[in-house]
Amino acid sequence: MTGPGGTDHVTRVCFRLQVAAEHLDAYRERHAAVWPAMLRAIARAGRRNYSLFLDDDGLLIGYYETDSVADADASLAASEVAAAWESHMQDLFDGATGRADQTARLLPEVFNLEDQLAAAD
Repeated sequence: MTGPGGTDHVTRVCFRLQVAAEHLDAYRERHAAVWPAMLRAIARAGRRNYSLFLDDDGLLIGYYETDSVADADASLAASEVAAAWESHMQDLFDGATGRADQTARLLPEVFNLEDQLAAAD
């Protein structure tokens, strides 16, 4: 299947982080109005369909699609606004020892409906 932009493969990325329980409200508030420059940096990096989900216990699950994880990561790693945003957010995570976007635990995909439907046809 051809993905957005005419690519043959879109990579789906899911990751998890832990927001400190005492900072849940601050995390939600900061994400209610992400800096416009940060939003543009994410889009320029090639991340699409990007969502974050936050449970009441602080478990944060992120999901996005990209044509190249390496290129998207490199773009954000080189971005001054992304570095500033991550610094702005760092105090909200449990055990933060660096930029959360670079230390998140990636989750392996074990099922995708569209992939299995395509294989079944």
